[in-house]
Amino acid sequence: MKRWLKRVMILAIIVAAIGAGSLFGLGYYLSPQSPLAKADAVVAISGGDTAARTDEAVRLYRDKWAPEVIFSGAALDPNSPSNAAAMAKLAEEQGVPAAAIIKDEAAANTRQNAAGVAAIAHQRGYRTIILVTSPYHQRRANIAFQRELDAGVTIINHSSYDQTWRRSHWWATAYSRELTLSELQKVLYELASGHGQ
Repeated sequence: MKRWLKRVMILAIIVAAIGAGSLFGLGYYLSPQSPLAKADAVVAISGGDTAARTDEAVRLYRDKWAPEVIFSGAALDPNSPSNAAAMAKLAEEQGVPAAAIIKDEAAANTRQNAAGVAAIAHQRGYRTIILVTSPYHQRRANIAFQRELDAGVTIINHSSYDQTWRRSHWWATAYSRELTLSELQKVLYELASGHGQ
């Protein structure tokens, strides 16, 4: 009897450890990061902290990881400039020449970001892109971009800095917990259905 109880306790500890590991690893799952390498373009998509995403794209361009930058995002208000145009303006103010910037101004969600950028990548013959978005959004963006891009195009995942979310401590605040669980739900929906935002 004692031997049986000991085995049950060991099994319970193993299951709890796996569960805890999965829970703590959730932030790392949502935020895959690739080693940086030279690419044909840096792609920054709007949403979340758009300014931080823009700043990171500019930094990568300045550090010569790619010769072109694509900004993707429609306007929330159809009477206003697109997010892509606002991102491009901010990049130009930071020294990125207009000739190095490409705008995808029609994308209203992640899947449309991926489709619009895929069309540009195909037209320009890109083989590698650096995909910049907020860290919690990186997995879902990567899934959408992989579906839309040609099989021969490599995606380098590289998130912008986010002041309110850390993949190692996503549970630290109510806001980051809510954001993480919401994003996980969207990732699962994207994987299950092939559709998402």
